[in-house]
Amino acid sequence: MVCFVLMKYASAFLRSLAVQRKEQTLKMSSAVHENVKNYYGSRLETSDDLQTNAACVLPSKPLAKTACEALKQVHPDVCKRYFGCGLVIPEKLEGCKVLDLGSGSGRDCFVLSKLVGERGQVIGLDMTDEMISASQKYVQYHQEKFGYSKPNTVFVKGYMEKLSDAAIQNKSLDVLVSNCVICLCPDKRTVLSEAFKVLKEGGELYYSDMYASKAVPDSFKEDPVLWGEGMAGALYWRDLITLVKDIGFSTPHLVAGSHIVVHNSELQRKIGDVKYASGTYRIFKLPQNSTKSKALVTYKGSVPDCADCFEFDSSHSFKTNVQVQVDAEMAAILQNTRFSTDFDITISETLDPNENATPQVCHLSPFLLADKLGSSVKQCSKTGH
Repeated sequence: MVCFVLMKYASAFLRSLAVQRKEQTLKMSSAVHENVKNYYGSRLETSDDLQTNAACVLPSKPLAKTACEALKQVHPDVCKRYFGCGLVIPEKLEGCKVLDLGSGSGRDCFVLSKLVGERGQVIGLDMTDEMISASQKYVQYHQEKFGYSKPNTVFVKGYMEKLSDAAIQNKSLDVLVSNCVICLCPDKRTVLSEAFKVLKEGGELYYSDMYASKAVPDSFKEDPVLWGEGMAGALYWRDLITLVKDIGFSTPHLVAGSHIVVHNSELQRKIGDVKYASGTYRIFKLPQNSTKSKALVTYKGSVPDCADCFEFDSSHSFKTNVQVQVDAEMAAILQNTRFSTDFDITISETLDPNENATPQVCHLSPFLLADKLGSSVKQCSKTGH
């Protein structure tokens, strides 16, 4: 009887604790949202006002020709008021429905608008009135620039943690992109869970973000500038791998990595020995019944801008008409995503013996990739600090 009573009280205590934590998270999210709105909506006029080079990181993967051409057609005023990390554009987007989480000035959305074509659709989501208003002014300009009979791009106000409130339907999207904004959200699990919900099976989350070399101290989260610069909310890169797997995504695939240089002396003092890097990952929502076997795959050379070689990520490069063996998860990705028609795939009859083994993750570190490539840039703040 005593044990039963103790268990009952323990259960009630844990429920109460969970409610308190949820309330604290909601309060923190609200405060952070307001700070970020102010920081990006009013305080910053151009990317030059940022205190790090996160907005200016050079991509460690060359930009595709079609993406470069599309970027040249974006209105200069849109590019000027842009705070992201390079250009985050995956391959083969013709006809896709794409959501940009934290669309900001709309620059990436307008590049995507060109790449998805008139049959595709692009949705830009942002929580700041200033950014939504500024982006909407250029929708017609880019429609006419690209020769479309009607706009294929819309901008909606909303939060990444509540996509349904912005009328984003579950299982409705082919691709989600995000450019250095998830680090501005205190509740990463909810953001990534929402992304998982709205993606179709076989859909992709392709995004760049700021990552920390270790778990960020709680004291960082009390500093509004560290939040605005993305430093307080940056995930330890290893935690990303665990988090997305828990939600149901595939293992992240690291595409690009660059060191982030903090050029402001006051920020350098605040962050101490915590280092930061920009990392671009591609993550897929695979069917639960997808293959668990290795496969022999041959790339056909059919992905746009990738006639000779398809550089899937920093560890996988597929040359045209060259057969290679891939593990079970990569086989599942190539078989169940928009790239399925670009490969001849022969599934092995035996299960992958490493399918349930503890995965090696060092190759997923944006810091190691940046070291390997020597990828970083000089200071870019107009303050000169």
